[in-house]
Amino acid sequence: MSDPIRVVVVDDEPMVCAHLRTILGSAEDVEVVGDAQDGAAGVEAVVRLRPRVVLMDLRMPGVDGLTAIERIAQLPEAPAVVALTTFDADQYVLRALRAGASGFLVKSTPPEDLIGLVRVAADGHTVLSPEATRRLVAASADEHGQRASALVSDLTEREREVLACLGEGLSNAQIAERLFLSEATVKGHVSRTMTKLRCTNRTQAGLLAYDAGLVSR
Repeated sequence: MSDPIRVVVVDDEPMVCAHLRTILGSAEDVEVVGDAQDGAAGVEAVVRLRPRVVLMDLRMPGVDGLTAIERIAQLPEAPAVVALTTFDADQYVLRALRAGASGFLVKSTPPEDLIGLVRVAADGHTVLSPEATRRLVAASADEHGQRASALVSDLTEREREVLACLGEGLSNAQIAERLFLSEATVKGHVSRTMTKLRCTNRTQAGLLAYDAGLVSR
């Protein structure tokens, strides 16, 4: 059996931390290795405990979740950070995704779904639906469009196609099928595209695809 997925929970409500610890602790392949009650302590816990996944509340006193996500995204071998929110239309969520979060979870997510979504995040995939992404982006101002268009202009035509697929939330296998490429080739295109765009994860790249108008809203 492989090593369990190490998780750190950051939330200013001790009861929420205890609740998530109990749920995740019921899975044999998941281990909550620590928790913290504010963003600064959360970043320290990530540096000290080196988790694969961080569940991060966005609204906390002191250093909030958005600031903590930005700091964690700059760490070498940064873990996947999943934003915790009460409402999926919260504009803090969109800011968290732009800051480097790989997805978000509503705090009312059923226990049986929560464990599976942590596994998805640990595997490097986005933890939100394309529909949720479209709703969030459509609700935001188009202030990022000009910057995104400038960044995308440096991509090749193939890289633009791959970026559009990321905006739709497609996996490497799905992109390969659509573009008639091998998965290995797609993986290379994804890596180069994210490097050019200075994106830390697929979610950030997907948002840029929306901002640049490569995906219909």
